Amino acid sequence: MCLSIPSKVVEIDENNMATVDTMGVKRQVTLDLIGESVEVGEYVLIHVGFAMNKISTEEAEESIRLYEEIIEQMNSGQIDEDEGDMGYASKRT
Repeated sequence: MCLSIPSKVVEIDENNMATVDTMGVKRQVTLDLIGESVEVGEYVLIHVGFAMNKISTEEAEESIRLYEEIIEQMNSGQIDEDEGDMGYASKRT
């Protein structure tokens, strides 16, 4: 399974490469696969170095809030590492 965490565009260069911030981690991605314009300050979903979709600020902020809540619950022990694995851990032998 692949999770795509919303990434905020912080810079776009002349080659359509964007610097994005994904929950504090900055990386370079290409915007070439997005069929609409993307501006600094907007959010995109990325996969292996490619921005795939642009999403609304509201949707991005809600997703980030949920990810942060999950991280907090994992760090506090409220969720263990096997919880949420859709039953795969119990199938391993």
